[in-house]
Amino acid sequence: MKTLLFVVLMTIPLFGSVSSKTQCDGVSLNIDTKWLTMDLECKEKMAAQVQTELNAAMTYLAMGAHFSKDRENRPGFAKFFFESASEEREHAIKIISYLLMRTNPADYLKGLISEPKPLKTEWTSGVDALENALSLETNVTVSIRDIISSCEGGTNDYHLVDYLSGEFLDEQYKGQRELAGMISTLQKMTDGQGVLGEYLFDKKLLNNELF
Repeated sequence: MKTLLFVVLMTIPLFGSVSSKTQCDGVSLNIDTKWLTMDLECKEKMAAQVQTELNAAMTYLAMGAHFSKDRENRPGFAKFFFESASEEREHAIKIISYLLMRTNPADYLKGLISEPKPLKTEWTSGVDALENALSLETNVTVSIRDIISSCEGGTNDYHLVDYLSGEFLDEQYKGQRELAGMISTLQKMTDGQGVLGEYLFDKKLLNNELF
């Protein structure tokens, strides 16, 4: 028993010593920042784009919730818009990841990112929601093109331009074309069959039969 007590007492200062040595509070790291060459305007525009993507995500979440309500009961539309919300959230994460590679995003996201809010919460029909979605995507595309224009012509940040063109613009244009086709199809179905047309379109959305 005395031997065990002796071991315990000898161990306490050892752990205390290790703990004090591993503490790094207040230590400033000297890391060269010359490699962080991204222009201030580009940093701020990219940070603002995070907010744009998050607002789009919240709007799509509101659409998904709207069509999930019992009086709407359009599970296909709800599924499509919830998936769209996830894509916009992923876009925001991609932009933050890029900023982490080129700069310290905390310096630029602070003050530019506020509480994400849906741009709208009620829609009169499936066509109305899809038209709103197309307008939303068009605005996102315009915002991305604005970043490309500013950072290509002003600061010659070709890496950023190439990244946005390859990772975002191609997907944006394809998404806009898809939404335009969906609006055209749904409009024709509702013109000929009314509410039944929207019901059948919703079933096709739910079963992924439109694409």
